[in-house]
Amino acid sequence: MKNFEGKIAFITGGASGAGLGQAKLFSKAGMKVVITDIRKTALDKAVPEILAYSCADASSVLPLEFDLTDREAYCQAADKCEEVFGGPPHLLIQTAGVNSFGPAEASTFEDYDWVMGVCLNAVVNGLVIFVPRMIKAYAGKTDCHIAMTSSWGGWSGEAITAPYSAAKAAVNNLAESYHTALKPYGIGVTALCPMAINSEIYNAEKYRPEKFSKSGYYWTDEIADLMRQHCENGMDPVELAEHLKRGIEADQVYVVPYDNAYELISRIQERQRNLASPEGMAKEAAAETYMELLNIGAPDTALMREKGPALGFGKAGKDNGWVDESHRL
Repeated sequence: MKNFEGKIAFITGGASGAGLGQAKLFSKAGMKVVITDIRKTALDKAVPEILAYSCADASSVLPLEFDLTDREAYCQAADKCEEVFGGPPHLLIQTAGVNSFGPAEASTFEDYDWVMGVCLNAVVNGLVIFVPRMIKAYAGKTDCHIAMTSSWGGWSGEAITAPYSAAKAAVNNLAESYHTALKPYGIGVTALCPMAINSEIYNAEKYRPEKFSKSGYYWTDEIADLMRQHCENGMDPVELAEHLKRGIEADQVYVVPYDNAYELISRIQERQRNLASPEGMAKEAAAETYMELLNIGAPDTALMREKGPALGFGKAGKDNGWVDESHRL
């Protein structure tokens, strides 16, 4: 997809962080933009920011407040997009996400249901709801695209992000599947795989629904503040959106927004090969982490490594008696 002027973008999580950066950039590129969020206050704040950045007309930005895991509400949002802008999106960007940190063995059903519900099930909802609409409206007529904001965390399993890493790995896999499936219709598909972003994901626990409140992970306001500092060191959302736009224009399946992307992916693939043999397992046991080998640690993870342990970041609560003492308070 190379022509954006006058077309429609539908961006989940578009009221903050990476999604807001995408909304700003594609609005400036001349698109009519739908932004969605579960928080009305965030939507109210985001709209004037988008308009100030893009100098677009107020009628070109449509904020929609709903829960992406609610399929009926999602269908209604899709209908609203068509009602206001005259059709389904030419560019669907699924960016909304949440994360939580704690030992895999301490995870509860609620930890999985919440994180995977937003990071994976909501993506599935968007695909099932919008793909038929996009095919019917645009196949053979104009180019269009689907993007999913995945994560570097989707490339490997991490001990303290099991639900999140699993969800993002599935998103990467979906991107490949749909990229192949939708090619005959002229619809491209891309997964965006960043590391830290200057976003408000550190506040995700604040908005965890009550029905998912039972967590096996230790979390405090102090940890949230440390996460805030960590996120502030991350990539600027508009810069990230620029990487995504170039990837969409090139019809890339994966966008890893770093100059040494090839080296990063090569190290991941080497690790995966090593984990498939006894000899390779021995190599990995003796190696530094792949992040340290590639000098990506600072400022991305240095702060968390330095101050996180003292605050209990990534630990289980004291009541999780089956969890090894090194993994809990």
